[in-house]
Amino acid sequence: MSAKVTLTVEDLTLSIQNSIENKGMDEEQAYALAQHILNFFGYSDRIIDNILEPEDRDAFYMLEDTGILTTEREETTLYDGREWRIHYWLFRRERIAELMGSSEPKRAEETADSVYEELPDDIWKRDR
Repeated sequence: MSAKVTLTVEDLTLSIQNSIENKGMDEEQAYALAQHILNFFGYSDRIIDNILEPEDRDAFYMLEDTGILTTEREETTLYDGREWRIHYWLFRRERIAELMGSSEPKRAEETADSVYEELPDDIWKRDR
């Protein structure tokens, strides 16, 4: 993907519905799951694992199985010499786009109707 595009609830819903393991999941369930997942990420593509409750982590594992999410870990040495591991969850944007059936999610401004399209042509004329 060339530029980072904000992932919408609709994009993620479609990806969840089209994933092999979730065939048959109705739109309402997929939308609720997409909304739940996006609430953790906000505008980021990566979150730390330790903010998740066990039932939330189960949903993340399910989406990892479909390829929508992946994990990553970072290791650091603490001041006392112990190793510390930090686990993260990341969106796999290429997989999400693939599941949506396109090369990348559409930008919000491309999908929304322009407010100017509904205005008559003479609205821009000035009367003096």
